[in-house]
Amino acid sequence: MIAIDSGQIAAMTAQLRAAVARVQTVATGAASAASAPAASKPDFAQALREQLDQVNGLQQKSQQLGERFSLGDDSVHLSDVMIAGQKSSIALQATIQVRNKLVAAYQDIMNMQV
Repeated sequence: MIAIDSGQIAAMTAQLRAAVARVQTVATGAASAASAPAASKPDFAQALREQLDQVNGLQQKSQQLGERFSLGDDSVHLSDVMIAGQKSSIALQATIQVRNKLVAAYQDIMNMQV
């Protein structure tokens, strides 16, 4: 298993915070447009979904670049294919680490004595 350093974890945390901020901005705009009196809360599921969509997009882009390069497209360079592949790999590894932390937190909560 490939280890992820603290810099990558900090970068992923910053991305999650940015996604939550975007969701809050959109939710605040929607709440003010609807004139709802209740304050909007950040939606964790929405932020997580956006991050998963972003990882999926990176993987699809990497696959498309690889296919275009292997078909002989002169506009696609090998370095672009390799960089896209590494970006998608790092994003997937970070997502797996986040999933592992969420599962561990869930298990800790379930094992608490009440």
